[in-house]
Amino acid sequence: MKLESERLLLLPLRPEELRLLCFDLPELERRLSISYQSEPVEGVFSEIIRNQLEICERRPESYLWDSFWLLLRREDRVVVGSADFKAPPDEQGRVEIGYGLGKAFRGQGYMSEAVSAMCRWALSQPGVKNILAGTEGDNLPSQSVLRRCGFCELARGGIIWWIL
Repeated sequence: MKLESERLLLLPLRPEELRLLCFDLPELERRLSISYQSEPVEGVFSEIIRNQLEICERRPESYLWDSFWLLLRREDRVVVGSADFKAPPDEQGRVEIGYGLGKAFRGQGYMSEAVSAMCRWALSQPGVKNILAGTEGDNLPSQSVLRRCGFCELARGGIIWWIL
């Protein structure tokens, strides 16, 4: 399974590939014929991936909702970023999306392109009615991505919540 947009391939990682992202990035690059140049897999990002890996291993049948999706430039298979849904749709038909982009690739429209493609796919899945996203109050680039993708502000507190 993969999604395609104008410039990107969006590749969801199966649990075994997510494990390689955490623990053996060179092997993941070799297996998928990619060059990982996105945000470093360390610190908080590494912890998030490990938590998602545990969930993916418990329920591999829903990995599309629990794993990370790599954002690859189609022209050269360079990984520019990643995105994920936090879990399968809840009882209200909502899913939450998160995303990150390597510093060298910011400001080029890649994330808007990826979020738009992932949202189109998610909204076409059974049971999905809305997509949520949260941003820090000072993260203006992320807020711009969400606005470009059609999200509206839902609630404001320590985190600004958005809905599509």
